[in-house]
Amino acid sequence: MSEKRKIRVLVAKPGLDGHDRGAKVVARALRDAGMEVIYTGLHQTPEQIAETALQEDVDVVGLSILSGAHLTLVPQVKKLLRERGMEEVLLLVGGIIPAEDEAVLKQEGAADAVFTPGTALENIISYIHENIGQLP
Repeated sequence: MSEKRKIRVLVAKPGLDGHDRGAKVVARALRDAGMEVIYTGLHQTPEQIAETALQEDVDVVGLSILSGAHLTLVPQVKKLLRERGMEEVLLLVGGIIPAEDEAVLKQEGAADAVFTPGTALENIISYIHENIGQLP
């Protein structure tokens, strides 16, 4: 009997934002919830993020953005994931995202969910479990 594999999550910091405490807190919470977490570190380009997502065969990409460049970076990452045949990968965004920008990201299909500061870690974990589907 085969064992069900763990959910694989890539946590990435795109752009020039140099603050990663929140990303590390979320990464640790996901790991503690039984997920396999790959953390890319700071200053990743959308291309680096999409390529790492492909190479690591992830189920979820979580972007942490505090720089204000979310309306540019998130759609770029989503486009690059699609180009690599990764349409089914959940793209989650966390950080300082104004409500009107959150609506834009969701309406354009760039982000599956947006989590702003103060979101309970359990809400992020639950969202992933509810939306990832059955894993082999």
